[in-house]
Amino acid sequence: MDATRLCLIADTHGYLDPRIAAVAATCDQVVHAGDIGADAVLAECAAAAATVHGVGGNNDRPERWRGDPAACVALPRTLRLALPGGTLAVVHGDAWPARERHRRLRAAFPEAAAVVYGHSHRLTVDDTATPWVLNPGAAGRSRTFGGPSCLVLDADRTGWRLRVQRFTAAAGRAGRSVRAAHVTADEAPPG
Repeated sequence: MDATRLCLIADTHGYLDPRIAAVAATCDQVVHAGDIGADAVLAECAAAAATVHGVGGNNDRPERWRGDPAACVALPRTLRLALPGGTLAVVHGDAWPARERHRRLRAAFPEAAAVVYGHSHRLTVDDTATPWVLNPGAAGRSRTFGGPSCLVLDADRTGWRLRVQRFTAAAGRAGRSVRAAHVTADEAPPG
């Protein structure tokens, strides 16, 4: 694989915003950083992209899962995805205290080019050091802090580029979506 486009999402809690699903449909892969919440979310991701990866979050427990609890139990807590230009580590983030989360994630995954996490529901792009620490925000309707969001990562051997996609909180209103500032990198962070 020389290049791939990934839609990075998190914190759907059983509902994937249709505008995020439309973004995912433009990607080769969907990566969910936990608190998925339902079989239906995984099915929507699979309908949008050829490949779906996901980790379990602190709310992805059989008693809270909507659908077959076996799907919830099968979710790993950590993933490492080999991509063109480096490794992407995926966790939910609940195991790292918020105050030192970025420092500790960088220490836990020093070989990665980037670490994607969820849990806080807050859209974050921290590319001040390697590995980058990324939180796509909430892709559902629970605690979206301004609207559902995701990150689109274009990975190839020459570099990684990020695009932030955030929509207004008012779902379903045509012409009301907005794009947040673009964040790009000319070179992939060393992995």
